[in-house]
Amino acid sequence: MRNLFLFVVLVAAASVPAFAQKPSADGATVIETTPGKGAATNVVRVTASVEAIDAANRVLALKGPRGNVFDLAVGPEVKNFDQIRVGDSLVVRYVQALTLQLKKGGSGIRERSERSDAVAAKPGERPAGAAARQITVVADVTAVDRKKMVVTLRGPKRTVDLKLRDPEQIKLIKVGDQVEATYTEAVAISVEPAPKKPAAAQK
Repeated sequence: MRNLFLFVVLVAAASVPAFAQKPSADGATVIETTPGKGAATNVVRVTASVEAIDAANRVLALKGPRGNVFDLAVGPEVKNFDQIRVGDSLVVRYVQALTLQLKKGGSGIRERSERSDAVAAKPGERPAGAAARQITVVADVTAVDRKKMVVTLRGPKRTVDLKLRDPEQIKLIKVGDQVEATYTEAVAISVEPAPKKPAAAQK
């Protein structure tokens, strides 16, 4: 649980910029492979301005980077909700990560486990919070199609075909091996103060 908690903290910290930003959106995907291992991480970050606040239901009306207005329900993990003001910039970062590890020979045991955690701002700090979920599955390799670069995995609940891109990776896999897959998703929310208006605009 500690690793997941640390992951959430890092996501929350990374979502807080050093200065207020105009509505914007960006994202990036990173793929890494080593013999018998692979990892893919996708990060989407959106900055939107707070247009209206429904305090009773903890719902914010936000204006996105394209001028579209949408509602966002803010969960209890975001503390200090009452500090949010119209005009604030809210930063939402969504992270998806998948890691795969080959286990030669395997243990013969297919299993699935799930855990979750959350972290929130302390009283008096700016509103912020993050929540994460991690699922780990150990699956049997039941078929390997080297021509199509497809590996068939049988987990505790279902069977899936996994398409590989690296021909060197599929050379290492054979029927009877196992693959451990870990999927993590996390959402971090932070609220930044509204940018100050120029002196001329305040007159």
